[in-house]
Amino acid sequence: MKPVVTSALCFALCVALPFSTFAQTPSIRGFLAKDLADQQKLEQQVQAIPDPARLRRYMEFQAAEPHNAGSPRSKAVAEYILGNLKEWGLDARIEEFEALMPYPTARQVEVLGPKRYVAKLKEPAVSVDPTSGQANQLPTYNAYAASGDVTGQVVYANFGIPEDYEWLNKQGISVKGKIVITRYGKSWRGIKAKVAQEHGALACLIYSDPHEDGYFVDDVYTKGPMRPPDGVQRGSVLDMPLYSGDPLSPGWASEKGSKRLAISEAKSIMKIPVLPLSYADAQPILEQLTGPIVPRDWRGSLPITYHAGPGAARVHMKTDYDWTSKPLYDVIATIPGAESPDEWVIAGNHHDAWVNGADDPTSGAVALLETARALATLEKQGWKPKRTIKIAWWDGEEFGLLGSTEWAEKHQDELKEKAVAYLNSDNTAHGWIHIAGSHTLEEFADEVATAVPQPGASSNLADYSLHHPPADNQEEPENANKDKSFTIGALGAGSDYVAFIDYLGVASMNEGFGGQTKSGIYHSVYDDIYWYTHFSDGAFGFVDGKALSQYTATALLRLGDASILPFEFGHFANTVNGYVDEIEKEAKKSGQEIDFSGLRKQLEELKTNGQKYEGLLQLAAAKSSLDPAQLATLNKALMRAERVLTRPEGLPNRPWFKNQIYAPGFYTGYGVKTLPGIREAVDAKNWALAQQEKQVVEQCLEQMNQVVKQASGDLAGM
Repeated sequence: MKPVVTSALCFALCVALPFSTFAQTPSIRGFLAKDLADQQKLEQQVQAIPDPARLRRYMEFQAAEPHNAGSPRSKAVAEYILGNLKEWGLDARIEEFEALMPYPTARQVEVLGPKRYVAKLKEPAVSVDPTSGQANQLPTYNAYAASGDVTGQVVYANFGIPEDYEWLNKQGISVKGKIVITRYGKSWRGIKAKVAQEHGALACLIYSDPHEDGYFVDDVYTKGPMRPPDGVQRGSVLDMPLYSGDPLSPGWASEKGSKRLAISEAKSIMKIPVLPLSYADAQPILEQLTGPIVPRDWRGSLPITYHAGPGAARVHMKTDYDWTSKPLYDVIATIPGAESPDEWVIAGNHHDAWVNGADDPTSGAVALLETARALATLEKQGWKPKRTIKIAWWDGEEFGLLGSTEWAEKHQDELKEKAVAYLNSDNTAHGWIHIAGSHTLEEFADEVATAVPQPGASSNLADYSLHHPPADNQEEPENANKDKSFTIGALGAGSDYVAFIDYLGVASMNEGFGGQTKSGIYHSVYDDIYWYTHFSDGAFGFVDGKALSQYTATALLRLGDASILPFEFGHFANTVNGYVDEIEKEAKKSGQEIDFSGLRKQLEELKTNGQKYEGLLQLAAAKSSLDPAQLATLNKALMRAERVLTRPEGLPNRPWFKNQIYAPGFYTGYGVKTLPGIREAVDAKNWALAQQEKQVVEQCLEQMNQVVKQASGDLAGM
């Protein structure tokens, strides 16, 4: 019989002992039970350091002026970041690369008739916004479009994706020899240009319709956060689903004196002129089109009847560029590992912007700067990570992930041997955390999100992301199912993780906050401090920026100090099995049966092997110590888990992309295509290729099973 504890005695015990004595220290994946209390204390210390006032201060310098890649101001921002890092005692330096970065020298769009109109192609300054009219703003253009001088009729192609051209073809409308006008949305801008080019268009115009990011959504800037009539989305149209980075050096680093392709040999550069338009400049073109009225879901929110064209309207368009290579400045801080210096944990965010870029990328870059300061503070207090931690601020992301790709290509042999994981952030806003990445890190991502408090709520990041309050015009939370577990999405493209996960096979994650911020200032002159401090996280005191710093710092501490690297394989097996279900269903729509039995067998085996590994991991975590040599062997095996999902030959028609599980779609750009070799073969109804690619994935999973078996064997021997 258990002794009865009276309430008076209980009260006395509670007064005499701190609350932490009664609170059970939660398990942390990869840490021994004896180390949990110290690790939890360290995480509490690091989470107390990030300061919202500092985030604003950093932003006020970095976003004070335009700082596009290749400009002197981009170098100044890099040096500002470097100066802070050195002031905090971190080992940091700038690694310089160079890449083809064309700036515009000629831009012209005019409607010749019936009703003449000359496009402004310029965003006006706003009186209340002090930086909106600054000098040195990069003009509105699409980088890596062709120089050209063309005149032709115009066809409206909706979002400019392949199925939109199928509808045009059914109407007997060809874009060959014509200028295509398409709206932003649904797909990445480079895909719109590529598909127009493939269909024989003379040129492509891409405009921002108010239905997607203008007055249909909310009030326009400066009354509200959305794109005003003359707002324009700049951006690259480099064909990044072929390869990212400098278009003249695919697969090797672009440095002074290094070999380069001729511009004519660069497959990722568009062959037709492309320019972005505001909806104020687009309407005089669209309203003069005739031809059939387009389907309901093709219609935007301009006060016109949307016709497909072509009609009598003719447009003249002229573009030219300087086509020169310009410098890139990557800032790299290193905290050396005390026990396993040749295992690298890396985090990064880019620092270049199209104009001032308070939101994209400065909101994320300053959060990472506070992460670095937090870790530097711990280092001064005596903490040394077991593994080396590298924190990077990349240049040239906006042009085509240039700085991160060139760095990864330069260090590729070293990274294949040493990189544990790569954590990426980009812009961040107000709301709740969003994470995508390698599903071997899903359990890890959940645990870290559970360990960080949600700003302004009595919950943690993971719980709040599942049960957050409804956003405007929502009747219930986006994830209202209280039984649903925290999950992460798959990575496509669009930020600096691409070279790490897709080219090198380094397990990666991308994280940031959003959900409550509405935005129509993407890649415009209005993405500046005034907008961010009135309509995004800056209006709430940079609280979510602070939380992003806390999340990244906590994740780096865990990856840097875990005795056993925190990879997990059950989530991965279940997720990939779901991908197979999707592809199988799609194939059946075409009356095709694909035999996935071998692939599913590997996934079932992976679940079984993963469960065995989990049991052994728990036993190992309970031990007072583990043999360092055996640990090193185990962690080296775990680092291979993502590497074996790559193949040297890469994906069909795009050998630079080597990961066989995740890739941006050939016709989606940013959007992910999971099991891309199989899925895109099924999309193309190329059944022989689908069978071939299925076998490639099966071999990858077989190798992953061998890795997990080896890891289990290493654990069992401890």
